[in-house]
Amino acid sequence: MRLVSWNVNGIRAVTKKDFFESFERMAPDVLCLQETKAQDDQVLEALTELDPAYKVFSNSAEKKGYSGTAIITRVEPISVTADMGMPEHDTEGRVLCAEFETFYLVTVYTPNSGSELKRLDYRQSWDQDFADYLKTLEQTKPVVVCGDLNVAHQDIDLARPKQNYNKSAGYMQAEIDGFDRLVDLGFVDTYRHFNPDTAKYSWWSYRAGARDKNIGWRIDYFLVTPELTPSLTGAEIYNDVYGSDHCPVGIDISAT
Repeated sequence: MRLVSWNVNGIRAVTKKDFFESFERMAPDVLCLQETKAQDDQVLEALTELDPAYKVFSNSAEKKGYSGTAIITRVEPISVTADMGMPEHDTEGRVLCAEFETFYLVTVYTPNSGSELKRLDYRQSWDQDFADYLKTLEQTKPVVVCGDLNVAHQDIDLARPKQNYNKSAGYMQAEIDGFDRLVDLGFVDTYRHFNPDTAKYSWWSYRAGARDKNIGWRIDYFLVTPELTPSLTGAEIYNDVYGSDHCPVGIDISAT
């Protein structure tokens, strides 16, 4: 199976660009989306050009035009569930889980701590509760989690680590600790598994031509529980795909 994740920064905006051409080129079996910024019916409407072999599942925020996740799949899931079952976290459409035969696939749009770090405290409680949610899923079967985790894990994961460490949302130690918690649970960063020393980014600010200059951050991930690691056959960051301030990331994984 080829699994791809993409923060599209607005599904209605990205589908007016080269989304469908990029989709065909990447040829995913499953595409997970974050920041759809649309209600469920609007997500479906935006994706009407998709091959009918694909099914679309969506989780929208209560606030219109904000957040939101979706899963587009041509592999029939056993079930799809939205949210974590925690009222304090379940109003923004940030989590969607598809159960397949051999694993759960969770797509997540992790809350951003904000330019003035106003949501950093909330972010820390989210990180703890999300880790607990994944740990509960893992008791049943292995887990693949993907999406915009809104954190660069290590210095290699952003172009300017010294200027941003403990000053900028996405590279605060508290956020890094949240990622470390997932690593401590055994989750494997698939891109680092194959590319331990490669600096490659998945998000660039729209300011000052950051993408052209490759002044970016790697904040979009695929993580897997350890028992799935032998099934991985590749991991990719699709830097040549445009349409959003993020580019897609993906893995190839044996379904057996």
